[in-house]
Amino acid sequence: MSLSTHVLDATSGRPAAGVTVTLADRLGEPLTVGTTDDDGRIAQLGDDLPAGVYRLHFDTGAYFAALGVPTFYPEVIVAFEITDAGGKYHVPVLLSPYAYSTYRGS
Repeated sequence: MSLSTHVLDATSGRPAAGVTVTLADRLGEPLTVGTTDDDGRIAQLGDDLPAGVYRLHFDTGAYFAALGVPTFYPEVIVAFEITDAGGKYHVPVLLSPYAYSTYRGS
């Protein structure tokens, strides 16, 4: 199973580097933590995750605070379900201080 994420800052039109992302199980227990690279990506989060419900917690408050930008959403939590333990899962997030969106990427 492969799990990755990509964070883009819609206000600047650039990758969101330095966003801390925590992968947690369905109960919210942290499994692993990563930070987006200069391209706004984390190529691999977790290893060999079984089928189930997981959460990605994006620390958007710290990201925007470092830029000196107030935000309405200090965190973004995306819950998703792995149904194929052998599959590839990519969860992109598009951020702005007052909105966000996500989808299942490829």
